[in-house]
Amino acid sequence: MIKIERREDCSGCTACASICPVDAITMRPDSEGFQYPKVNEKKCIECHLCERVCPIANRKMEQTKQQDAYLFQLKNKTLRMESTSGGAFTAIAAQFIREGGVVYGAAYDEDLQVIHMRVDSIEDLRKFRNSKYVQSNLGNVFREIRDLLKGNQKVCFSGTPCQVEGIKSFLGKLCITDNLLLVDFVCHAVPSPLFWWKYVHWQEKKLSVKIGNVRFRDKRHYGYKYSQMVITDENGGERYHQGVESDPYLRAFFSNLSDRPSCYSCAFKKRYRESDITLWDCFDVGLKAKTLDDDLGTTNILVQSERGAEWIAKLTDDIIMIPIDADICVAGMRELVCSVPYTEKRAAFMKDVADKDMQEIIDIWLPNNFKIKLKKFLRRALIRLDIYDSMKKKLMKMRINNSFDNKHS
Repeated sequence: MIKIERREDCSGCTACASICPVDAITMRPDSEGFQYPKVNEKKCIECHLCERVCPIANRKMEQTKQQDAYLFQLKNKTLRMESTSGGAFTAIAAQFIREGGVVYGAAYDEDLQVIHMRVDSIEDLRKFRNSKYVQSNLGNVFREIRDLLKGNQKVCFSGTPCQVEGIKSFLGKLCITDNLLLVDFVCHAVPSPLFWWKYVHWQEKKLSVKIGNVRFRDKRHYGYKYSQMVITDENGGERYHQGVESDPYLRAFFSNLSDRPSCYSCAFKKRYRESDITLWDCFDVGLKAKTLDDDLGTTNILVQSERGAEWIAKLTDDIIMIPIDADICVAGMRELVCSVPYTEKRAAFMKDVADKDMQEIIDIWLPNNFKIKLKKFLRRALIRLDIYDSMKKKLMKMRINNSFDNKHS
């Protein structure tokens, strides 16, 4: 039976629970809100399938392969504004549905908790648009997909790299089919669902509304390069917007305080992945293709397989897609290959997440002090003075140049 001796050795992908033939394994949240497998030893038949399917215990060696790369934008600016970056996943998923397929991705449930769900209409793809910086609950999705594939149904699955490797390990030989498309994205890390739950309820109390939606990467106020956390009520009215330096949830996330333990030594940070397609933000689009630099978002696409190449070739209507050298595409993208750094403050922070209410957590760890207010003022001043964009481009160029220098040194 599977035993998690160290929490760092489990990404919560659910492969072990999904593969168990007697349902002896359930996924249970720990005190931090992260799910881990719990084995009912009385039901366990010692088949060891759970041990063999774990993508961390059976880590696949990275293998160099041919990769194609593209810069992508939807021409529909409304859809692109709703998307995290350039809308590439919307285009891929829409094509999949047009050909009779179904699509799985991360969305909010009615309580604004993040779960993986299935959609089979292009209209419902809106549920997947925009980032959700929370670890999603996969439930029984792996088994659902297995049954659909056995029924000759086309399935597109989008998730974090650990989720993609988890389902690929779970499906085994069923992956060798043109009916399955696996799409992952460059993941910073996955934060605690418990911390997210406390944040949502704190905001509802603070704003005195029932929250209808939360957009982590809203571009409406300051554009793509300085997106905002935006909260709307049930009628779609905007009630809150703050940036990465001032919203407490984003501050904790980008300070690496609230991430899953496995994220600090991620087994899935690599260029050559098990997915068919890898997607991520192209913040340095002005250095790669100036004509696309309209501050509404652009996606980097890295094609990982022949199946991925076939689906990308089908994207022809109402899009802009420019081929780019794969080495240039990945240059300077540390989050593609590097785990987030561990901070010694994490243990104390997450203990308070488990034990205290959100306002107490903010007062102790994330106060809106003078330093935070100054950061917010300076960032917005730089945007108003039209300096922010040029500064980010210079930093990106330095990052890319350093990447190439390190590669050839």
